[in-house]
Amino acid sequence: MTRTPAEDRTPAEDRIPAEARTPAQARTPAEDRAHWEQVADRLLLAVRPYATDSHALIDLPGTPSHSGAHSDGLEGFARTFLLAGFRLAGAGGADPHDIAGWYAAGLAAGTDPSNPERWPSFAECDQAKVEAASIALALHETRPWIWDRLDDRVRGRILDWLAPMAGDLMPGNNWVWFQGVTEAFARTAGGHWRQQDLDRVIALTDGWYAGDGWYSDGLTGGERRNFDHYNGWAMHLYPLWFCRILGDAAPAGLLDRYRARLRRFLEDQRLLVGANGSPLVQGRSLTYRHAALASVWTGALFDATPLAPGETRAVASRMLDHFTDHGATDERGLLTLGWHRPYRGVLQVYSGPASPYWASKGFIGLALPPQHPVWTAESTPLAVEQADFTRSLAAPGWLVSGTASDGVVRVVNHGGDHADPASPHTDDPCYARFAYSTHTAPETPGDPTAGRGACADADPLDNAVVLLDAAGRASHRRPATRLSVDGATAVSRSRAHWPEDATWDPFGGPDARHTLGPWITVGSALRGSVEVRAVRVDGDPGAGHVLRIGGWALAVDPLSDPASDDTARVEGADGLVSLVVGARQLPRSSVVLGTDSNAIGAASATPVVASEGPVTHGEAHIALIHLGGTDPAALPEVGTRADGTTLLVDVDWPDGARDTVRLPAPDLSHDPWKDTRRA
Repeated sequence: MTRTPAEDRTPAEDRIPAEARTPAQARTPAEDRAHWEQVADRLLLAVRPYATDSHALIDLPGTPSHSGAHSDGLEGFARTFLLAGFRLAGAGGADPHDIAGWYAAGLAAGTDPSNPERWPSFAECDQAKVEAASIALALHETRPWIWDRLDDRVRGRILDWLAPMAGDLMPGNNWVWFQGVTEAFARTAGGHWRQQDLDRVIALTDGWYAGDGWYSDGLTGGERRNFDHYNGWAMHLYPLWFCRILGDAAPAGLLDRYRARLRRFLEDQRLLVGANGSPLVQGRSLTYRHAALASVWTGALFDATPLAPGETRAVASRMLDHFTDHGATDERGLLTLGWHRPYRGVLQVYSGPASPYWASKGFIGLALPPQHPVWTAESTPLAVEQADFTRSLAAPGWLVSGTASDGVVRVVNHGGDHADPASPHTDDPCYARFAYSTHTAPETPGDPTAGRGACADADPLDNAVVLLDAAGRASHRRPATRLSVDGATAVSRSRAHWPEDATWDPFGGPDARHTLGPWITVGSALRGSVEVRAVRVDGDPGAGHVLRIGGWALAVDPLSDPASDDTARVEGADGLVSLVVGARQLPRSSVVLGTDSNAIGAASATPVVASEGPVTHGEAHIALIHLGGTDPAALPEVGTRADGTTLLVDVDWPDGARDTVRLPAPDLSHDPWKDTRRA
């Protein structure tokens, strides 16, 4: 299907060149709202040439997901319909591009069992259950302009298509909310629903609540270990919309409970956006991009936010511009699979050509009327621009540092890793790294949609602490056990293991056979741009493993500074500096180059330090890890001492602050996996 000729397109269909755009900081509130509407219209109009004649399916070009092209066509309809719903609702039904009529036609055709362009049923495709929630939510938001104007037969067919959701035992993760939102809409529209389903959704969600506003997206091995952007674009969004759809029929007190949790979560999320507008590059489904704004906008819509209206819009507009200016859409105006540029290394097997359109959740703000304070207040600086900060987030087990001088936000991860603690797992680079930031991406070689195991972390490198075996293979970390998170320090422990084949399950399921090695205890102290990373290794020293510690991977063009002595340094294409200094027992330094292995750039480089030979067991090995706009003005002084079997690392920071990292000895008599090899 060909694109509409340029002379026949409306101005909203044409992409605005990056050099012609006004940055968010310079736009007036009225201009900002208009900008958002124009971006939404361009996205909606750009997909129309790829729709089937009846508009029921939107078949975008690209490699199909594992669910197949038919499912992907439904995904294209449902996820853009969600964007259309927010756009139409906030405009009060004003509809210059016939959004209502265009999607009403697709609703009628997609639910007609005799139509060759019909949607797949839930029995034919599990993914259809996911898309049903977007359709239900968009129908609720556009009731006066779409649902109420549909023919009775079409409304009946839509409810019939949704009906099998009732009584379906959904997986124990964010998927339960697809059922909750869908049945809530069906209940208000005269369709099928079950109270038992709604009760289960509420109860499971309460069980996943980890405190301080954070949810784990389900449990892994009975533990809360799954922390990522799904906290915002699923676990906070759907519960509040569930209450919005049900209205007075929602259980008493439920709306207030969810509002309080979101308000607390946003106290943390506001810290996790860089001055460049980027959210944290961590977790799965990163190709949804500014869907990370879902919770920010939802907080404003439900009066559940600690952010001032000007800060809400500043965060949102800066993030929208970040992705728009870094190639999120191609020359056809279509959202691509990737982060900035098209890049398959951050995808999952369920990622298809229409998957990026869950970026629609980042446009929830358009559902707010133009006179709402978020659209009229002057924007304010982001949290990281206002002042430096250091925080510990107990629920996910993260240390957070933001520096105003370069706008970088860093997270050091000693918490969840999306892995079952009952067995070893191949590392997932988007969960198992020790650190993530708003300005860097982990090394993610391979294409995870090409087949099971294609994105397995064959050689954990950047922000990894590994043992190298005789063949030079790096050990893996998952699962890790959090030992402490306190102030500016955190400690975790894992058993080094080497997979016999590179397979992994993106949902944290059992892995392949592994060879087990020593225990690795890692402690971090984080302040400003520098992390002190202290490591002890315990177990059988007979294998003679080399200890290697990696720093931040940067996109480079070209590599400017090689490693020297005990320091490894990389200067990125954007001027950032990644530095690793071997402060104790790590004299070897080097820089490892990567090609097409990083979401931010085609060429990348990672500084690393290592032990001279076999690592000494039971002693502290220390590296200083820096990421910032310049080289650090001064580095902390570190010293070590013992308290019984516990190693203490004292850190004296240049500003006079002092931290102590405690590295306790493991119980070597306890083997959680029983065998040295596990099937």
